[in-house]
Amino acid sequence: MKLASFSTSAIPQVRVGLVQGEEILDVDLAARALNILPREQMLDLIAHQDESLPTLRAILDKAAGRAFSEVRTFANIGAVHDLVHVHLASPIPQPRKNIMCLGRNYHEHAIESYQARGQERPQGDAPVIFTKATTTVNDPYGKIVIDPAVSEQIDWEAELAVIIGKAGKNIPEADALSYVFGYTVLNDVTARDIQNRFKQFFKGKSLDGYCPMGPWIVTADEIPDPQQLSIRLRVNGVLKQEASTADMIYPVTTIIAILSQGMTLEPGDIIATGTPSGVGFARTPPEYLKAGDVVETEIDSIGLIRNEVVNA
Repeated sequence: MKLASFSTSAIPQVRVGLVQGEEILDVDLAARALNILPREQMLDLIAHQDESLPTLRAILDKAAGRAFSEVRTFANIGAVHDLVHVHLASPIPQPRKNIMCLGRNYHEHAIESYQARGQERPQGDAPVIFTKATTTVNDPYGKIVIDPAVSEQIDWEAELAVIIGKAGKNIPEADALSYVFGYTVLNDVTARDIQNRFKQFFKGKSLDGYCPMGPWIVTADEIPDPQQLSIRLRVNGVLKQEASTADMIYPVTTIIAILSQGMTLEPGDIIATGTPSGVGFARTPPEYLKAGDVVETEIDSIGLIRNEVVNA
């Protein structure tokens, strides 16, 4: 199933919606109509997935393959909305913790990154791990704001994001996927000049709004193999990145196993799994985002996010 965080002009507070076709169903209202305990916020729903998922299945059973608008129980209480008439927020608008990220996790991107910096690629190196601040989170159709006084080298990075569904520590690779709640699309927007100025990635990765995500979370049961997804990114309709998640150096199972070593992963944790080749700074000549650009990040079987670049 597809789960989104959304609001409307009539109900401005963000709530969880169940997406089907071109409609979104207010999970809170639908659950109340069925006399089921509702979960209004995505983090709450994920943290209580053992109770939440049966609720969502009961809602889908009530629809029984029909459009939500055809189910009187939902339509009569105003729980059904056309997607075009709602505001989609990031699936997890306010994460409790920083977004965990892997760098140089696709073979060709690792090569282009080292070559662009005139460096030799280390042999047998461990994964590059860093985080993005929670204030980077942006809506799937939110604006990416460029402030030339802060950075003039804003780059794109299409990524598959993993949403953890249950707490775990020292998770074996063989069990890793059972800890995944779902997947979403993420653009790890990066200020390259800031990234290169400091010894760690954090500051260059953590400007406000530099992590658009969405448009929804696709639950793990819909993605049996996260290493068989096509991922791409376009700027103004021009293809810049295209690859398969099969090209990851460290697959999702390994990433979860490594991150959980001695450190508990918790429900709602977000893991960005790295970007394929085609980023701006590694091009000849380098390319960076400018006001007026439109960036589209897409992963098959999940969805597409679209973000306009504007000046501060």
